[in-house]
Amino acid sequence: MAELLDIIELGHPILRQKAQDIDNIQDDRIQTLIDNLLVTVKHANGVGIAAPQVAESYQLMIIASRPNLRYPTAPSMEPTPIINPRILSHSTEMVKGWEGCLSVPGIRGNVPRYQAIEIEFLDRFGKTQKMEMTDFVARIFQHEFDHFNGTVFVDRVESTADLITEKEYQKLLTK
Repeated sequence: MAELLDIIELGHPILRQKAQDIDNIQDDRIQTLIDNLLVTVKHANGVGIAAPQVAESYQLMIIASRPNLRYPTAPSMEPTPIINPRILSHSTEMVKGWEGCLSVPGIRGNVPRYQAIEIEFLDRFGKTQKMEMTDFVARIFQHEFDHFNGTVFVDRVESTADLITEKEYQKLLTK
């Protein structure tokens, strides 16, 4: 049975490390980690989570966009485990949008990201997949992908004026 994992926060050294590729996706430890991440992201009202956020320095993320308390207007999609991804192409257009992070509680940032991307990755069965993502889902992927390189969203803001508290962000949602 899957278990809820503790999410590490900014300042923990693993969040600043380069994550390693996963060589044996069928390893029981990796399959259990996938199941645990699926439970953890849902419980935390996240729309994505990367393995480094639970102190596991692997290139594994879950994209799980759905409306919730933290992202009430998020589009719904089936939670998707993504392993050893790479970006094949991206739009030239970049769009700023508000992001939060389960590892940086209480803060939101207005972060520039590519509007559209095409990625290639391995699914939980080890099969190569390609996917095109746009808008909010592309933003989630790029945010989680940054965790594989030791980058968090506050590193991407153009100015500290683009940072606000969660409380102020919630006020923006009601305007």
